[in-house]
Amino acid sequence: MPLIPNIPRPKSHHFKDHLDEARIFGGRLLAAGLCCLLLVGVIIYRYYDLQVVHYDDFLTKAEQNRIQIQPVPPTRGLIYDRSGVLIAENRPSFMLTLVKERIADLEATLSFLQTLIPISDLEIEEYRKALRQPRRPYEPIPLRFRLTEAEIAAIAVNEYRLDGVAVEAQFVRNYPYGELFAHSLGYVSRISMNDLASFDEEKIRRYAGSVSIGKVGLEKSYEDVLLGEVGARHVETNAHGRVLRVLDSEPPISGKDLHLYLELELQKVATAALGANRGSVVAIEVATGGVVAMVSTPSYDPNLFVTGISFQEFNALNTSPEMPLYNRSVQGLYPPGSTLKPMLGLGGLETGVITTATRVTDPGFFTLPNDSRQYRDWKRGGHGGSVDLHQAIVESCDTFFYSLAAHMGINLMNPVGAAFGLGEKSGLDIPNERSGNWPSQAWKKMKKKLPWFPGDSLNTSIGQGFVQATPVQLAVMVATLANRGKRMKPLLVEAIGDQPVASKILNQYVAKPQNWDVVFGAMTDVVHSARGTAKGINAGLHYLIAAKTGTAQVVGIKQNEKYDRNKVSALNRDHALFVAFAPADHPQLALVVIVENGEHGSSMAAPVARQVFDTWFALQAKKSASPPTLAPSANTSKEVTP
Repeated sequence: MPLIPNIPRPKSHHFKDHLDEARIFGGRLLAAGLCCLLLVGVIIYRYYDLQVVHYDDFLTKAEQNRIQIQPVPPTRGLIYDRSGVLIAENRPSFMLTLVKERIADLEATLSFLQTLIPISDLEIEEYRKALRQPRRPYEPIPLRFRLTEAEIAAIAVNEYRLDGVAVEAQFVRNYPYGELFAHSLGYVSRISMNDLASFDEEKIRRYAGSVSIGKVGLEKSYEDVLLGEVGARHVETNAHGRVLRVLDSEPPISGKDLHLYLELELQKVATAALGANRGSVVAIEVATGGVVAMVSTPSYDPNLFVTGISFQEFNALNTSPEMPLYNRSVQGLYPPGSTLKPMLGLGGLETGVITTATRVTDPGFFTLPNDSRQYRDWKRGGHGGSVDLHQAIVESCDTFFYSLAAHMGINLMNPVGAAFGLGEKSGLDIPNERSGNWPSQAWKKMKKKLPWFPGDSLNTSIGQGFVQATPVQLAVMVATLANRGKRMKPLLVEAIGDQPVASKILNQYVAKPQNWDVVFGAMTDVVHSARGTAKGINAGLHYLIAAKTGTAQVVGIKQNEKYDRNKVSALNRDHALFVAFAPADHPQLALVVIVENGEHGSSMAAPVARQVFDTWFALQAKKSASPPTLAPSANTSKEVTP
């Protein structure tokens, strides 16, 4: 059978499906179109978000790269003494500032700066603290104050490497008399986190651009008027933050100046007279209550605190046994000792417990009825026979005042001391004043949980026991005596700007004129009579001083023991006190002097007072055409030496 050859089959033919291809193409085109529309929508939305919704935000950020509003701190008010001498000033100073937002690597910049100029660890620590405080963006923060010309030059040469670093001029507080006014003026120092924590929005605004604030003394109590009002300026900057030009400005308002009652010359004399002793001098103008001298020794240099004190320097001051940071004038509490006797003698006359004819037998001690304890007079053996009020003040007879206290009792004594300002803050216009203590039955029951004993009244009458007073309080007390019962509020500031600070009468103790005369006559004889306890300072006096010496025990002495300074440590020896006013017949100036552990008011404190009085009257003579006529008092005894 013949073979049938394999004949190849024809290939199948495929035809294009145009409809299907069109459908696929249309779907892809639609998807692509939707994607394009979505992307366009996203772009439009973003454009709208940038140009409409957040337009103001981004405009502000953009402008900050070109135009900034910078606060301009005001110039702090100056402080003058009564004679117009500048005692707190502002000195121009160059400081190194850093703007964190302009610095790419802060740590590297700080390290590099330390290779150029001396920068202490304390300064870097203070800068880091300032960074953590609330502040405006792009606000410069000071790193170093008081740059020298060489340091400024070193920074200028390397300016191209220091983006965000600048040298700025600013006024820095300076106290030209250093330690002399430290405890009255106080000081300014850098604003701390604690300060900022107490700031409200208004204070944050007022302190914008400022780096310091009053910390103690008058700088603190008059901070609001010394500060002034912050200004502002609109500046154009380049990409590196350098100011190109000032577009607009609102000048700051400088703080108001303070004019004080304090007299530079009196401060100098009082400080020099105290010498190396610890103590205080406070002098008050009788008519106004103005404090013309207020010295606390030892003192310190307030300039150390202005731009930041090192830990070592502060620790040395803070731990010193001499306590230089302690303002003894308003914070020191001392037993006033016999300086209270004229005031209590006046109270005894006014209450009728004694008269000028009252005499007390003085064997050198006093005993209460049915009590064997002897309350000793400072003079063993007594002051001879019987003693009246005049002799008791002149010779400081304790026995007389023990008897007076036994008859008056604390209920009659307390109102007298309270009227003269004891036991309460004087109202002096600096902070941190202490109120002292003028005891009463209610006070002892509340504080000691004990009743009041007659012996407590005896101790109070000689300024011991529970009695404590600051030098300012004692100065107010003697000024009130000099003013015949009119107690003035003590003031350090005489005027703010061109506005005088009004004097203020706090209280009026009413007493008979003849009783004032008795006390004034006795106090005058303390200095000018042959038996006066302060007769040692009357040589060459051309005016009369009315005074009272005082010696205050620091530690108690047992009943049958005698005070022996050689057996008592220096810090436990008696304090020396002296209160006085002059001229006795027309008082101008009242003062108190306290010498810690000085032992005798007559020999240690009284000579200091004499120097202050002499300086005061010399100043008055310079200020007037002729010195005042100082005639002897009609109540002065025959033993007065002119």
